[in-house]
This record gives sequence, structure tokens and C-alpha cells, in this order.
Amino acid sequence: MGKVRQSRFLAKKRLIATIALSMLVMLTVVLLMLLGLGIFSLPMSGDNSSSYDLSSYRRMASKRGRGLGNRGDQWAEVLSWEPRAFLYHNFLSKEECEYLIKIAKPLMKKSSVVDSKTGKSKDSRVRTSSGMFLRRGQDKIISDIEKRIAEYSFMPVEHGEGLQVLHYEVGQKYDPHFDYFLDTFNIRKGGQRMATMLMYLTDVEEGGETIFPSAKGNVSNVPWWDELSKCGKKGLAVKPKMGNALLFWSMKPDATVDPSSLHGGCPVIKGNKWSSTKWMHVNEY
Repeated sequence: MGKVRQSRFLAKKRLIATIALSMLVMLTVVLLMLLGLGIFSLPMSGDNSSSYDLSSYRRMASKRGRGLGNRGDQWAEVLSWEPRAFLYHNFLSKEECEYLIKIAKPLMKKSSVVDSKTGKSKDSRVRTSSGMFLRRGQDKIISDIEKRIAEYSFMPVEHGEGLQVLHYEVGQKYDPHFDYFLDTFNIRKGGQRMATMLMYLTDVEEGGETIFPSAKGNVSNVPWWDELSKCGKKGLAVKPKMGNALLFWSMKPDATVDPSSLHGGCPVIKGNKWSSTKWMHVNEY
């Protein structure tokens, strides 16, 4: 009898946890919708406006001045709802981009991918870039960037992996893949990957777009369509621009993985591509 009660208690506990997670995800989506639609950037009525007024959130985040250098005007675009993808303009300053490249460059190694069977890293032709990881909170500049990511994604800093810095030379690319895990090994720490913040550290003259081949909707309805490479026109594509950041979700509001989040990095045709990625998990990482 005691075992039955314990089993029911555990089942009820898991149900409550699932419902709580679903509500958190839905709340995050609503807040991102408001941010993406510009509601958070509405003018404040005066200097005496309440500091708790949500309409001032994005303005406050921009004016706090935390971080290296001047980021200039910042605004957000809703790119897609399947997958949920948002583009933040001038998320990083020029100085922050250059700093990340500077500290990462001496430590770059050939990039690897996760083996879905073993959960371990392995070399693969689908990913031909070089990269390295920074420790979370490694220094003040890194910490400021990570706090900014938390503010814009509504995901706690503690749920994020360390920043990864990537470098793509001419011809290098990353074939379409999922950021969420297909194995059970990698979800032991922090649970499933929930969202990704991809920050562009350089402009790319040609190619190097981030592409979502399974995105729903009119993928050609982006202002940079005519500037895209042949690869970039095979789905919803984002052209790399120094300082911009792409936030997309690998999980749906119901806490299931989102197949439409399939994405890749088109080959660089001309120039160099530097980027930095922050993966965020369901639980503390």
C-alpha cells in the first residue's frame, strides 16, 4: 500500500513539474512576442514613470550601459513563429565582438559534433569550422554579455552553457542540424537544450547565412533576400551582421522539441565569419 501511495505521489509531482515548465515556456513566448512587436519600446510618459512599467523594459535594458563600448540603437524583429525566431539588432557592440574574437583566436580548434548514439563529440564533414568554449562568467565582459542574453531570452544565466566562439573561412559550413539532443547522455546535465542565442561577430561579404530549411511561412519576405547566396535562398535565412543576435527556440511552448528549428550555416563564399553561440537548457546547467 505504501509503495502505491509513493508511486502516486511521484506521478503527481512529475505532472506538476511538467505543467509548471509548460506555463514558463508559454509566458516566455508571450513576453518575446511583446518585445518583438516593439511594445516594450513604447515611449514612457515622463521621468516619473514607474520603474515596474513593462513598456519600459527594452528601453531600460538599452540604457543601462552594461557592457563594453556603445551598441547604438537596438530593436527586434520577429522572423518566424515556426520555428520561433527573433533577430536583435546591435545586441553586441563592435568592441565586444572584437574582444570575443581576440580572446578566442589563440585557442581555436577544429569543430566537432555530438554523436547521437554515444553523446560524445566526434569529427564530422557536416561541420568544418573551428571553435572553442569560454567559461561561463569568465570575466566581466563575458558576464555582462551573458546577463544581457538572460534579459532578452528570459532564461536564467545558470541555465546556459559557456559561450562558444566559431570561425568559418571560405568554403566552411555547418550542414542543417538540431541543437536539441537526440541522445539521453547529454540531457543528464541541465536537461534538453531549449533555446539558442547566435551572435554575429563580423559581417560576411557573401554567404555564411544561418538558414532554417524547415521554417514555415513566406521565407522570401525578408529585406535582405536579394543579398542571399544560393544556399541562403533554400529556407528562412539570416545574413550575418556584426553585433546582431539571433534567438531561436528548439522547443515548443508545450515543452516538446521543435523539428522546424532545423538550421545550418551556409558556406562562406567571400570573407570570414566569426560568431558566438549560447545554448540554454531547461534546467540549471
